[in-house]
Amino acid sequence: MHGWYPGRLFRRLGPFAGFLALALALSLLSDRFLTVSNLLNVARQISINAIIAAGMTAVILTGGIDLSVGSILALAGALTAGTIAAGRPVPVGVMTGLGVGVVAGLVNGLLVTRGRIPAFIATLGTMTALRGLTLTYTGGRPITGLTDSFRAIGGGYLLGIPVPVAIMALVFATAWVFLSHTRPGRYVYAIGSNREAVRVAGVPTAPYETLVYVLSGLAAGLAGVILTSRLNSAQPTAGLGYELDAIAAVVLGGTSLAGGSGGVMGTLVGALIIGVLDNGLNLLGVSSFYQQVVKGLVILLAVLLDRAKK
Repeated sequence: MHGWYPGRLFRRLGPFAGFLALALALSLLSDRFLTVSNLLNVARQISINAIIAAGMTAVILTGGIDLSVGSILALAGALTAGTIAAGRPVPVGVMTGLGVGVVAGLVNGLLVTRGRIPAFIATLGTMTALRGLTLTYTGGRPITGLTDSFRAIGGGYLLGIPVPVAIMALVFATAWVFLSHTRPGRYVYAIGSNREAVRVAGVPTAPYETLVYVLSGLAAGLAGVILTSRLNSAQPTAGLGYELDAIAAVVLGGTSLAGGSGGVMGTLVGALIIGVLDNGLNLLGVSSFYQQVVKGLVILLAVLLDRAKK
């Protein structure tokens, strides 16, 4: 069951091999790609999407989906900025943003498990509602007037490493331990593999399904805090389309959209592929219009490979 048969080997190493091939090709095409400053820039740029995708991985492993993460990011960022701009301490602002993520995730989880609304519809509804709340709170205008200590979260360094990258590493280490070495993590995989079997075994699925939406909301709230700090303002339109990039990172990393198989470390590789692809195409001077075409084709290829493995 746990042997390294070819299908499992391909699923685990395929995304990493794809990333190495992409990096090798770009290093041959551009002499600026492998510079330290460029690689640090890539790592900083992917941190937001990767953190969101880490939470999305847990949701997709249960067979669900969370389309509201971009809107959660925007509302969390707006309330964080509003709190700090009103003169409250930075920790209070950060906790406000994280709290928004937890509450929004809990609402999503309850709509799916207690309301029995399909995840796609439930999170589509909250995506729209949360975006409306953000526009109402901000009045459609950016929130500025943030402090230097808050800006250090998105723009500072920790032992030479950009703070967002250090936070991303901590998030993925925590997510890996949770999914791979805890009982709730094992239930997440089991629910995605065979929900009915888990119920028959006497395990209540609703609390664990709710939990993954809470974790997804928390990750989106954290990403909102980091992005607001990095931009030095809260933008009411922040996070538009981020849910698609997060889902793409999860799929490119080898996690099945049907649930039950995959992992958060593959998602990190998926986020790297998207970030490196964006960076490489920019270095090569490819039009942003064609970049969208290339990214779409890469995602479609990943989905086709996922289906071919079944």
